[in-house]
Amino acid sequence: MKVIAAYLLAQLGGNTNPSADDLRKILNSVGAEIDEVKIELLLSQVKGKDITELIAAGKQQLASSTSMAFGCGAASSVVNGAENNVAQVAVEEKKEEEKKEESDEEDFNFSLFD
Repeated sequence: MKVIAAYLLAQLGGNTNPSADDLRKILNSVGAEIDEVKIELLLSQVKGKDITELIAAGKQQLASSTSMAFGCGAASSVVNGAENNVAQVAVEEKKEEEKKEESDEEDFNFSLFD
């Protein structure tokens, strides 16, 4: 998931075709472990594909699959490739952002003079 998150961060940063070096730099910047096999696998699966289309396809697959839960991400990635993984990361990142926004709001509920 770290590799996919790094790929998505590169995309969000404006790099429409991130390389393995780009992903390594992002992972190094946060002290994450680098797995060369996963980097190469992801890049080979998304090569020549539009990230927006991958995310849309992954969302559609998740919505149409009534028997698959988010906990089965590993099995679905084997069957459906990187598309499901990219969609799952996007969903998880959105949830994390929402949690962070909620916790940030709670931090401001204090008085300087109490």
